[in-house]
Amino acid sequence: MADDSKLIASIARSATEQLQISLSEYKSKKYLDLRIFYTTDNGQTWLPTKKGVTVSPENLTLLKDAIEQAINQLNEAL
Repeated sequence: MADDSKLIASIARSATEQLQISLSEYKSKKYLDLRIFYTTDNGQTWLPTKKGVTVSPENLTLLKDAIEQAINQLNEAL
């Protein structure tokens, strides 16, 4: 992925890890990137791990539908 990614959201997993959701571009094609980042300097610098997934634009609707289905099922379980 390119370094010019646009951060959309960060979700804390612990004091030293977070899930970063960003838009990236590679070879003139845009992607959604969900990746675990870590820090060793109290959050001053966040570094990417290999743990993550990149979603192409043509699969975003499928991902959105799956997330909505998961939300509905989790809400029903409450």
